[in-house]
Amino acid sequence: MALTGIQIFKLLPKTNCKECGVPTCLAFAMNLASGKAELDSCPYVSDEARDQLAEASAPPIRPVKIGRGVRERITGGETVQYRHEKTFYNPTVIGALVGSDIAEADLEAKLKAWNAFQFERVGFNLRPELVAVKDVNGDAAAFAATAKFIADTSEFNLVLMTEDLDVMKSGVEACGFKRPLMYAATEANADDFGALAKENDLPLAIKADSVEALVPLSKKLTGMGLKDLVLDPGSREIKQSHEDQIAIRRAALKDANRDVGFPTITFPCEMASNLDVESMIAGMHIAKYGGIVILSDFAGESLFPLLVSRLNIFTDPQRPMTVTEGIYEINNPDENSPILVTTNFALTYFIVSGEIEGSRVPTWLLIKDSEGLSVLTAWAAGKFAGDDVGMFVKKSGIADKAKTREVVIPGYAAAIVGEVEEELPDWTITVGPREAPHIPAFLKDK
Repeated sequence: MALTGIQIFKLLPKTNCKECGVPTCLAFAMNLASGKAELDSCPYVSDEARDQLAEASAPPIRPVKIGRGVRERITGGETVQYRHEKTFYNPTVIGALVGSDIAEADLEAKLKAWNAFQFERVGFNLRPELVAVKDVNGDAAAFAATAKFIADTSEFNLVLMTEDLDVMKSGVEACGFKRPLMYAATEANADDFGALAKENDLPLAIKADSVEALVPLSKKLTGMGLKDLVLDPGSREIKQSHEDQIAIRRAALKDANRDVGFPTITFPCEMASNLDVESMIAGMHIAKYGGIVILSDFAGESLFPLLVSRLNIFTDPQRPMTVTEGIYEINNPDENSPILVTTNFALTYFIVSGEIEGSRVPTWLLIKDSEGLSVLTAWAAGKFAGDDVGMFVKKSGIADKAKTREVVIPGYAAAIVGEVEEELPDWTITVGPREAPHIPAFLKDK
């Protein structure tokens, strides 16, 4: 049973060191009890206390690892019902389906095409992560061969989809090294699948006919010592699936029901007859609250919006996206290239740098830390003041890289010209365009 805040407080070191991010150990204990903090945030908790606090500090939805190495993904681990309460941590894992009877040449071509779906967005590489191999004819050898080919020749993680124990064993033997998700344990095969998952230390999905029917299966498997579970309530009708995802999240978070405190897997590929509708359903599940979504295929026009939507939903709304303060070289600048300065808000940086790159004019771009605020907001908040900008230019080291003694400030910060000139008396301060699309013409005129 979860401990109360006072019970947790009694086990903490009571140093009030503030290193956990809150002022007192009591405040940290209350956050821990409500699932708003993690025990690892306290650097001084004893091993004995850590053991006692394990249940209280565990996220209400268990984080489950799928895959190994650099492409390992974690699903679950969420602590809030709504994103604005705090944040969502582990992005929905997106996968596509292949049948176990697919020809090797066709599979090779498909994997090559799927692997090409990688998109750069505000400094992040967006890509799908999973391939689900579905047993279509009970042929264990074909199932194993398909799974092994994907594991050996691609960076995708795997879901092994069969309810046949012998087929699942062959798949696990072929690609168990990649830590695939076993799908799925049912009322009929839970004992056998549970034993296989435990023996190979693999995550296991549970499939039932309803949310309520998941509970006894979950209890049985956790009683066997399994912890890494993924839930499928079996709903394949859109409205029911949406309601089930909300019900599972609410039961885990609001009711502290550990029996459903696991991430979920959803199958838009089984809920629609075309990829466009599948993609809309997947978008719904990314928002609420699928841990994994499986499509029938990947196509750029549907995948890219899903990846961007996922990025937006799983970006901390309380923390601006930023880039590192410093000097950025664009188009191989030399000592005579122009120098521009702007804020470290990620969107500002990528828009400005993109326009500079498109102009093909070699340019030095100075990025000043503005705590993630855009130019106008940063100026209004005093985070992009003239004296600060001037001091930053001096300390940045740009004078050692360029002979140019002219710096271009954003048009929206024109009011700081005088203050920058006071800090940089030997420099010319030029006001640049207000809007990024005007930068290429401005640079070419320079």
